[in-house]
Amino acid sequence: MRNHRIAAIPGDGIGTEVIGAGLRVLEALAVRDGGFAIEVAHFDWGSERYLREGAMMPADGLKQLKPFDAIYFGSAGDPRVPDHITLWGLRLAICQPFDQYANVRPARVLPGIESPLSGIGPGDLDWVIVRENSEGEYSGAGGRVHQGHGEEVGLDVAVFTRAGVERIQRFALDLARSRPRKHLTLVTKSNAQRHGMVMWDAVFESVKGDYPDVTTDKMLVDAMTTRMVLDPASLDTIVATNLHADVLSDLAAALTGSLGLAPTANLNPERRFPSMFEPIHGSAFDIMGQGVANPIGSFWSASLMLEHLGEAAAASTLMAAIEHVAGAAEVRPRDLGGEATTEQVTNAVIAAIEGANR
Repeated sequence: MRNHRIAAIPGDGIGTEVIGAGLRVLEALAVRDGGFAIEVAHFDWGSERYLREGAMMPADGLKQLKPFDAIYFGSAGDPRVPDHITLWGLRLAICQPFDQYANVRPARVLPGIESPLSGIGPGDLDWVIVRENSEGEYSGAGGRVHQGHGEEVGLDVAVFTRAGVERIQRFALDLARSRPRKHLTLVTKSNAQRHGMVMWDAVFESVKGDYPDVTTDKMLVDAMTTRMVLDPASLDTIVATNLHADVLSDLAAALTGSLGLAPTANLNPERRFPSMFEPIHGSAFDIMGQGVANPIGSFWSASLMLEHLGEAAAASTLMAAIEHVAGAAEVRPRDLGGEATTEQVTNAVIAAIEGANR
């Protein structure tokens, strides 16, 4: 039997609720499949730990995580702790040292879900956004000087390396090649950012010729927001910088119906380190503990994790169950206009898994 070791880090807010639901779904898939098992280790890292001990995760946290096959992550964020501490103390403290440089965010309209875009349904919006996940404005380079004085200066330096740009562009080109439309859109802001973004454009020109079967185009990021809203069917695979893709992927999630649906894979494609899978909705403290969080984003993230672990059949079964429940309408979470609880949505997905054709 194939055994997969998973590190579960629920983190903050509703993270505990949706990761708990996701683990139930993974167990149901393992039982149904019979060919693999999920071994889960739980880590209570997050803002509660920070408030108790002064750190989001222990000093040897990376050493503890490295032996695992994958990391299943909930969220980081707590109104009692500054956002830069929660982000840099946990999520980025894992992503960057583990070189999870490819952030992959699928976005599509699921059956039964209404997009805020008029007339857009399943098949009209089916994207994968590839986000460079280790450089750019989120590299951590910069600082503050003369703090508290009128002449205080804060600097965040966007760092782009040719190696980092080329590897994410080639990753995106390979991903586009694997999809039916074989189309990739490069997003930059090279008219205004005349150094790093111009390099992004130049690197793309130098590598895209190695993929003659992939059709490419490019957009400035501000124009891209318009295209996503007015002509979604013209897009397929998208690659952009850390900051730009962060913003665009949230817009993409909203256009598919809700942030609660959206998944993320933080990949180390070379598999030198474990990759991390998470819903993008954040900690949502306003609904924490109410049992109404939408777990579908965590389920979709679990499907991406299974695919990464080589369990393609189980990943497909989970996505089919998600689509079945989304399309059925009678079990609809609150963010999608219904009244179903987290547990009710989870039970419905598990029932669809158990009833799926083998």
